[in-house]
Amino acid sequence: MKYELTCINCPMGCRITADYDGKEVTNIQGYTCARGKAYAQTEITDPTRMVTALVGVEGRRAPLSVKTRSPIRKPLIFDALDVIRKTTVCAPVKIGDVVIENLLGSGVDVIATENVD
Repeated sequence: MKYELTCINCPMGCRITADYDGKEVTNIQGYTCARGKAYAQTEITDPTRMVTALVGVEGRRAPLSVKTRSPIRKPLIFDALDVIRKTTVCAPVKIGDVVIENLLGSGVDVIATENVD
């Protein structure tokens, strides 16, 4: 199967083409750096995404902005959002505080992206 991707690792936006035989990527062309090659490999075989969302704060109307500390596997996103949506925290919260540890056993924490007093 042939894939056509646009690399998102830098502003160059290289157009990458790759062949995938169902088990491994057999050919990658069009990248200008090692990050582009790695991006294509991962995007085809095991895509990941950062997740950003909102959680409730007890006693406060406005929610707290959170994100995963690092990307999680794409198939986990909807389950991750369900867990995040059901989460509430108590103030105070500082940027970088862990809101959810080891989200869905992924090894990735969900952290606060804003301060709440």
